[in-house]
Order: sequence, then C-alpha cells, then structure tokens
Amino acid sequence: MSKGNHRGFLLEGVRKFGAAAIFLVQILGQCVPAFARPRLIAYQVYNTGARSLIIIMLAGLFVGMVLGLQGFTLLQRFGSEDALGSAAAIGLLKELGPVITALLFAGRAGTALTSEIGLMRATDQLVAMEIMAVDPLRYVAAPRFMGGLVAMPLLAAIFNIVGLYGAQLVGVDLMGVDKGSFWSQMQSSLALRDVTEGIVKSVVFGVICSLIAVHEGYHAEPTAAGVGLATTRTVVASSVLTLLLDLILTAAFLNR
Repeated sequence: MSKGNHRGFLLEGVRKFGAAAIFLVQILGQCVPAFARPRLIAYQVYNTGARSLIIIMLAGLFVGMVLGLQGFTLLQRFGSEDALGSAAAIGLLKELGPVITALLFAGRAGTALTSEIGLMRATDQLVAMEIMAVDPLRYVAAPRFMGGLVAMPLLAAIFNIVGLYGAQLVGVDLMGVDKGSFWSQMQSSLALRDVTEGIVKSVVFGVICSLIAVHEGYHAEPTAAGVGLATTRTVVASSVLTLLLDLILTAAFLNR
C-alpha cells in the first residue's frame, strides 16, 4: 500500500470518528427531551433487550458449562477443584460476560436497529419527519440509543447469572465439586472492584454498540444495498471496538 493510500485511510478513519463523536453529542442533547415519551424508551428496551434474551441465556449457559469443564480440568492438576466457583465468577464478571454480551448484542440488536433506521431513511420517512418539523434524532435515534444503553448491562447481568449456573451444573453436578465450597469460595474471592469492572465495561460497550448501530442506520445510503452495507459495518465496527476497548479498560483497571 502506497503512502498516499495510508494517508487516505487514516484521514477516512479520523473523519468517521469525528462524525460519530458529533452524532453522539447530538443524541445526548436529545436524550433529556426524549424522556417526555417514556413509552418509546421502554419499547426500545424491550426491543433490544427482551428480544435478545434467548440467545443471551443460551450463550451464557453454554459458556458457563464450558468454563466449568475447562476450569475443573485445569484446577484438578493443582488439586484446587474447590476454587472452580471463584475462577468461573471472576472470568464471567470481568471478561466473558460483558464482551460476549456485547458481541451478541451487536449481531442481533445492533443489526436490527441499523436496518430499521436505514429502512426509514430509504423510504424517506426521516425526511418526512423533518418536513413536518419533527426531529428524527429525538423521536427515532435517541430512544433507540437509550434503549440499547439500558439493555446492555441488564443483558450482561443475565448472561453472568446463567453462566454461573452452567458452571455449577458442570462442576458440582457432573464433576463432583462440593457445592458449599463452590459458592463460599466464590463469595470470599470476589471483590467490589471485580463487579465494578464488569459493570463499567458493559455500560461502555452499550454506548459504543448502540451509537454505532444508530449512526450507521441514520446515515445509511437510501438504497437496499446501502442498508445492507450499513448493517455489515455495524457488526464489524462494534465487534472490533468492543475488543479494543476491552483491552484498554482491562489495562486501566489493572493499573489502578
């Protein structure tokens, strides 16, 4: 790749970052007025959160079971099988819960938000709202952004709960770890800092995934191909930024 291509790629990245930052400021400015219509926000929480419950719970159960199986196999080598609850809880709360929930959220709810808003753009519904002096940011973008922001931490919490149940199902019921030791060591080893890290990550991922989904849909090309391309960009950008921010946040919490 030539020097000119590198510079063009960098400038395009800076331009997109700036456009997303400006869009975020615009949405945040409309969030308070959007509270005047709480039903819109409540419906978007249902649309992005409740409709994602099945895949979140299934993924949490299977991830917890795999974590319990792999953790037991590893801890058995050191004679520390009773610490399985601690290992599963720390892995889920600090890392797997927020990250996998964000990736699943981007793939299910994020694409739905992008395609929905993109279709409104393609069928000139957003233009019609502007002609009628109705702000699309307030009535379309802000409720969906806030719905995703609220739903993400709730989904991550459900993922963690189901994941811990899956780890217990394998470790206690299948591998024979003492149930009392499983839960008591988990409670004694977890600190408030571990829970805080998971909550902060889920909130940050909720902001990023919701912002990208709404931004891509709102600025999609008003064609079928444009909506499809915006949906693809939503999944790719959300996944990459989730993993990048996970690295940054993990390093920040380790240096505290």
